[in-house]
Amino acid sequence: MSVRRIMGTEVEYGISVPGQPGANPMMTSSQIVNAYATHPDFYRGGRARWDYEEETPLRDARGFTYNGTLHDPAENLADDDTGLANIILTNGARFYVDHAHPEYSTPEVTNPRDIVLYDKAGEATLAAAAERAAQTPGVNPITLYKNNTDNKGASYGAHENYLMSRSVPFAEIVTHFTPFLVTRQVFAGAGRIGVGQDASEKGFQISQRADFFEVEVGLETTLKRPIINTRDEPHSDADRYRRLHVIIGDANMSETATYLKVGTAAIVLSMIEAGAFDGSLTVAEPVAELRAVSHDPTLKHKIELRNGSQVTAVELQQRFHAEAVAFYGSEADEETRELLDLWGEVLDRLERDPMDCADILDWPAKLHLLNRYRDREGLSWDSHKLQAIDLQYHDVRPSKGLYHKLVARGAMKRLVGDDEVRRAMTEPPKDTRAFFRGRCLERFPAQVVAASWDSVIFDVGRDSLVRVPMAEPARGTEAHVGELFDRCESAEDLLEVLTGRE
Repeated sequence: MSVRRIMGTEVEYGISVPGQPGANPMMTSSQIVNAYATHPDFYRGGRARWDYEEETPLRDARGFTYNGTLHDPAENLADDDTGLANIILTNGARFYVDHAHPEYSTPEVTNPRDIVLYDKAGEATLAAAAERAAQTPGVNPITLYKNNTDNKGASYGAHENYLMSRSVPFAEIVTHFTPFLVTRQVFAGAGRIGVGQDASEKGFQISQRADFFEVEVGLETTLKRPIINTRDEPHSDADRYRRLHVIIGDANMSETATYLKVGTAAIVLSMIEAGAFDGSLTVAEPVAELRAVSHDPTLKHKIELRNGSQVTAVELQQRFHAEAVAFYGSEADEETRELLDLWGEVLDRLERDPMDCADILDWPAKLHLLNRYRDREGLSWDSHKLQAIDLQYHDVRPSKGLYHKLVARGAMKRLVGDDEVRRAMTEPPKDTRAFFRGRCLERFPAQVVAASWDSVIFDVGRDSLVRVPMAEPARGTEAHVGELFDRCESAEDLLEVLTGRE
């Protein structure tokens, strides 16, 4: 039994032009993406467009499809419709402008460590894009932050995607995954100064996103945000799979936080698929408790469960962990055992003292930094200096970001190395269909005219374009098609084999 499943992340980055508060964010974000498309060291993918033909963002997992405009009209805008930048990378990722932010979607991977690797490759991509943009005549220096709010009332997303069995009733996901998501922030929160969407109340809280969620279940992602998102867009065989689109979560700088965030979610989803939960962990008021947990960095807040009992968020996570250990037992593979062990260790450290995790998790690391400044300079939580420190923690530039400075002096532990991150910026994972997508873009950039998660479209001079479908995310791997790329010198040769004309 394994933690492995098809998964990926999407992160919208905060963006600013120092000295120009009125800069157009859509234009600035486009400058970032377009600058990367001219980067001589990293970008070799041509200018294939994103193919929206198979996308159905208004289909709801509860069994219906919205007709016309959803509550948030922005949800119905394809990026190409607004003329914004959109490129597909040779590592199988997508880099584009969404809701006035540059967004990086990792390629599909099979395990939580690879999520960490390609998530960090996304950070490095954004940093390289900003550096390249600064070299463009007429473009002012642009600063990018891997965070989730401007502390003025706006929030932008850090989403996760998990492929799971279509046979699982969606109501079961809602019942059992909700309490896990409400409390996961104790190790996955990025930390934030200010309480409330506009940070108008003084204080520090665990999660950057918690205050922006208003309902338990729903389709929207930017208004009336739900804890469980119902978008039913599998990007794969819809008869076999659903893609669970998780929009509740912070963008993490900490590699351990990212690893635990996605790894524990994958474990819990496997247990839901197996019918392992009895409903005893259900939270009575999920939205209210989500915020209450975030607002209490002492981790002492008691959550009321639907059965009338009360537990802290750490205690509820410990119950999830105990059930996971019992569920996997001796059948867990080494990768899963390592994740279970770390999950349990981190929860024990958080229960003892959250500051014991300041070397591995974002919110304790940030709170430790902020408290040092508060104690040294006698600052209150509404200090502009503290707010600047909060923001600078998320700066993607290795020379400027406070997270990176912690790493440089050994105060924050890592799981992946700089060399493998640099390789992941251009090389796709070998064990998903992202390998095929990425290799096609690298080998045949002039012939690939469009691509999406589940297809690549070629123009090789035939009477019509040739679409190669990829409905199975676990195919198109190096083991499956690597030999084809070794022996096919052109896109025409590749298609001859794939379409059976050889």
